[in-house]
Amino acid sequence: MKLQKLVLASTATVLAISAGVAFAQFQKPEDAIKYRQSVFTVTANSFGKIGAVVKGEAPYNKDEVAKNAAIVAMMSTLPWQAFGPGTEGGKAQPAVWSDNAKFKAAGEKMQLAVVDLNKAAQSGDLESIKKAFGAAGATCKGCHDDFKKK
Repeated sequence: MKLQKLVLASTATVLAISAGVAFAQFQKPEDAIKYRQSVFTVTANSFGKIGAVVKGEAPYNKDEVAKNAAIVAMMSTLPWQAFGPGTEGGKAQPAVWSDNAKFKAAGEKMQLAVVDLNKAAQSGDLESIKKAFGAAGATCKGCHDDFKKK
Protein backbone atom coordinates (compact mmCIF):
# COMPACT_ATOMS: atom_id res chain seq x y z
CA MET A 1 0.00 0.00 0.00
CA LYS A 2 2.91 2.36 0.70
CA LEU A 3 4.22 1.86 -2.85
CA GLN A 4 0.78 2.59 -4.28
CA LYS A 5 0.44 5.79 -2.26
CA LEU A 6 3.95 6.81 -3.31
CA VAL A 7 3.12 6.20 -6.96
CA LEU A 8 -0.11 8.23 -6.65
CA ALA A 9 1.74 11.09 -4.98
CA SER A 10 4.58 10.93 -7.49
CA THR A 11 2.18 10.87 -10.42
CA ALA A 12 0.28 13.87 -9.09
CA THR A 13 3.51 15.78 -8.54
CA VAL A 14 4.81 15.01 -12.03
CA LEU A 15 1.49 16.02 -13.59
CA ALA A 16 1.54 19.28 -11.69
CA ILE A 17 5.02 20.27 -12.81
CA SER A 18 5.20 18.58 -16.20
CA ALA A 19 4.17 21.69 -18.11
CA GLY A 20 7.27 23.54 -16.98
CA VAL A 21 9.83 20.77 -17.30
CA ALA A 22 12.28 20.99 -20.19
CA PHE A 23 12.79 18.01 -22.44
CA ALA A 24 15.56 15.70 -21.32
CA GLN A 25 18.64 15.76 -23.45
CA PHE A 26 19.52 12.60 -25.32
CA GLN A 27 22.89 12.00 -26.95
CA LYS A 28 21.27 11.09 -30.27
CA PRO A 29 17.71 11.20 -31.59
CA GLU A 30 17.81 7.39 -31.75
CA ASP A 31 18.31 7.33 -27.97
CA ALA A 32 15.10 9.29 -27.47
CA ILE A 33 13.22 6.98 -29.83
CA LYS A 34 14.48 3.86 -28.03
CA TYR A 35 13.65 5.40 -24.65
CA ARG A 36 10.06 6.28 -25.50
CA GLN A 37 9.47 2.93 -27.23
CA SER A 38 10.78 1.14 -24.15
CA VAL A 39 8.47 3.15 -21.89
CA PHE A 40 5.48 2.31 -24.08
CA THR A 41 6.45 -1.39 -24.15
CA VAL A 42 6.51 -1.62 -20.35
CA THR A 43 3.27 0.37 -20.14
CA ALA A 44 1.52 -1.86 -22.67
CA ASN A 45 2.67 -4.98 -20.82
CA SER A 46 1.17 -3.89 -17.52
CA PHE A 47 -1.93 -2.42 -19.17
CA GLY A 48 -2.43 -5.69 -21.04
CA LYS A 49 -2.35 -7.67 -17.81
CA ILE A 50 -5.18 -5.52 -16.46
CA GLY A 51 -7.00 -5.92 -19.77
CA ALA A 52 -6.86 -9.69 -19.48
CA VAL A 53 -8.63 -9.45 -16.12
CA VAL A 54 -11.18 -6.94 -17.42
CA LYS A 55 -11.97 -9.23 -20.37
CA GLY A 56 -12.29 -12.27 -18.11
CA GLU A 57 -9.25 -13.95 -19.66
CA ALA A 58 -7.35 -13.97 -16.36
CA PRO A 59 -8.57 -14.32 -12.78
CA TYR A 60 -9.04 -11.15 -10.77
CA ASN A 61 -6.28 -10.68 -8.22
CA LYS A 62 -6.67 -7.31 -6.51
CA ASP A 63 -3.00 -7.01 -5.62
CA GLU A 64 -1.80 -7.83 -9.15
CA VAL A 65 -4.22 -5.40 -10.76
CA ALA A 66 -3.24 -2.70 -8.27
CA LYS A 67 0.47 -3.33 -8.94
CA ASN A 68 0.03 -3.14 -12.70
CA ALA A 69 -2.15 -0.03 -12.48
CA ALA A 70 0.53 1.66 -10.34
CA ILE A 71 3.15 0.77 -12.95
CA VAL A 72 0.99 2.18 -15.76
CA ALA A 73 0.38 5.39 -13.82
CA MET A 74 4.07 5.88 -13.12
CA MET A 75 5.15 5.00 -16.66
CA SER A 76 2.58 7.41 -18.11
CA THR A 77 4.70 10.31 -16.87
CA LEU A 78 7.90 9.24 -18.61
CA PRO A 79 7.76 9.19 -22.43
CA TRP A 80 6.96 12.86 -23.09
CA GLN A 81 10.51 14.11 -22.49
CA ALA A 82 11.62 11.96 -25.43
CA PHE A 83 9.40 13.76 -27.96
CA GLY A 84 11.44 16.96 -28.03
CA PRO A 85 12.61 18.83 -31.11
CA GLY A 86 15.01 16.77 -33.18
CA THR A 87 13.67 13.42 -31.96
CA GLU A 88 11.40 12.77 -34.92
CA GLY A 89 11.12 9.22 -36.15
CA GLY A 90 10.39 5.79 -34.86
CA LYS A 91 6.72 4.93 -34.71
CA ALA A 92 5.68 8.55 -34.16
CA GLN A 93 3.91 10.38 -36.96
CA PRO A 94 5.12 13.86 -37.95
CA ALA A 95 1.91 15.26 -36.39
CA VAL A 96 3.54 14.79 -32.97
CA TRP A 97 5.72 17.78 -33.82
CA SER A 98 3.53 19.67 -36.32
CA ASP A 99 0.46 19.60 -34.03
CA ASN A 100 2.31 19.45 -30.74
CA ALA A 101 -0.45 21.18 -28.75
CA LYS A 102 -2.92 18.43 -29.71
CA PHE A 103 -0.30 15.77 -28.93
CA LYS A 104 0.42 17.27 -25.51
CA ALA A 105 -3.30 17.47 -24.74
CA ALA A 106 -3.73 13.81 -25.70
CA GLY A 107 -0.82 12.83 -23.45
CA GLU A 108 -2.24 14.78 -20.53
CA LYS A 109 -5.66 13.21 -21.05
CA MET A 110 -4.09 9.75 -20.98
CA GLN A 111 -2.14 10.51 -17.83
CA LEU A 112 -5.29 11.66 -16.04
CA ALA A 113 -7.18 8.56 -17.22
CA VAL A 114 -4.51 6.21 -15.90
CA VAL A 115 -4.46 8.05 -12.57
CA ASP A 116 -8.20 7.28 -12.39
CA LEU A 117 -7.47 3.66 -13.32
CA ASN A 118 -4.88 3.49 -10.56
CA LYS A 119 -7.36 4.90 -8.03
CA ALA A 120 -9.98 2.37 -9.12
CA ALA A 121 -7.46 -0.45 -8.86
CA GLN A 122 -6.47 0.62 -5.37
CA SER A 123 -10.14 0.54 -4.34
CA GLY A 124 -10.41 -3.06 -5.47
CA ASP A 125 -13.86 -2.55 -7.03
CA LEU A 126 -13.76 -4.57 -10.25
CA GLU A 127 -16.64 -2.66 -11.88
CA SER A 128 -14.82 0.64 -11.25
CA ILE A 129 -11.65 -0.88 -12.65
CA LYS A 130 -13.48 -2.00 -15.80
CA LYS A 131 -14.94 1.48 -16.33
CA ALA A 132 -11.62 3.24 -15.72
CA PHE A 133 -9.78 0.72 -17.92
CA GLY A 134 -12.18 1.45 -20.78
CA ALA A 135 -11.68 5.19 -20.41
CA ALA A 136 -7.89 4.84 -20.26
CA GLY A 137 -7.89 2.51 -23.25
CA ALA A 138 -9.90 5.05 -25.24
CA THR A 139 -7.27 7.72 -24.58
CA CYS A 140 -4.53 5.35 -25.71
CA LYS A 141 -6.43 4.49 -28.87
CA GLY A 142 -7.08 8.16 -29.66
CA CYS A 143 -3.41 9.00 -29.43
CA HIS A 144 -2.41 5.94 -31.46
CA ASP A 145 -4.96 6.84 -34.14
CA ASP A 146 -3.68 10.41 -34.44
CA PHE A 147 0.02 10.10 -33.67
CA LYS A 148 1.34 6.56 -34.18
CA LYS A 149 2.33 5.13 -37.53
CA LYS A 150 0.19 2.21 -38.60
